[in-house]
Amino acid sequence: MAKINVSAERTISAPAETVYGYLADMREHHPKFLPPAFSDFTVESGGLGAGTVTRFKTTAGGRTREYQMEVSEPEPGRVLKESDTNSSLVTTFTVTPEGDSSRVRIETSWDGAGGIGGFFERTFAPRAMRGIYDDELERLDAYARQNTGV
Repeated sequence: MAKINVSAERTISAPAETVYGYLADMREHHPKFLPPAFSDFTVESGGLGAGTVTRFKTTAGGRTREYQMEVSEPEPGRVLKESDTNSSLVTTFTVTPEGDSSRVRIETSWDGAGGIGGFFERTFAPRAMRGIYDDELERLDAYARQNTGV
């Protein structure tokens, strides 16, 4: 099994503190900029930052998978981490100030399958996930512009 890593990043037209708040608020903000690849998003406990537990489905490459994610904040205000409670998958959101804007990076890693299935996973999953993350970042930027009046 090989570790698979996927990432995407983009400048968001809002201050880092505001953007981090949107990412960390799983009840009011985060679901509003998720792309259609995410479905059935629910907050099971918490809702704001560390300790929050969410459940959702992701469809990529014709396959749908359900996740239950536990949120932690290794660097509150800068780094938000979602760890799947049933697999090795971890998604990290990193927000870096850039003047009146911010740079957001979404990075996911997981232990890929072995054999021929693993070959196809390593070949196609990163491209599909990167497209989903590009879409999410574009939606986050539009959401930030709409809500901050930029």
